[in-house]
Amino acid sequence: MAVEQDVVAVILKDHRRMEDLFRRMRSVEADRAAALREFAALLIAHGEAEETEVYGALKRFKGVDDEEVEHGSEEHAEGNEALLALLEVSEVGSDEWDERLEELAKAVSHHIDEEERTILNGARESVPDDRRAELGAAFLRERERQLDSDCGSIENVRAVVRG
Repeated sequence: MAVEQDVVAVILKDHRRMEDLFRRMRSVEADRAAALREFAALLIAHGEAEETEVYGALKRFKGVDDEEVEHGSEEHAEGNEALLALLEVSEVGSDEWDERLEELAKAVSHHIDEEERTILNGARESVPDDRRAELGAAFLRERERQLDSDCGSIENVRAVVRG
């Protein structure tokens, strides 16, 4: 099995990228607006791909906590709302921008931590390698489809939040 296709590894890679983008968004030396654009697209694409391709499939396995999977979807909604609040601030680096960035970072970091400890550990232990590879490929296909559709635009984030 190609390691990069393992759904757990692919999701973890995205999580590390999100953490890196948070560091860039906090840095006055970085292009914070560009980091936010990349983050917005990644967060939406990642969450939508998890919900459409991964979460439902994982619920079928013993050892993966169904309630944690449901909770993961709720946390995606919270993260998306916090993302929209940040995108709606006109001045990057303003006090309001910094406050909303920290709210977003708190919501997403909490979700990443919880998802890695519960859902992904359960998947690593309970889901066979070949199935994890299939889920990884499906996740990546949906993620790319989302990224190609400009999923991080403020209009799309609004639509996702409104459900």
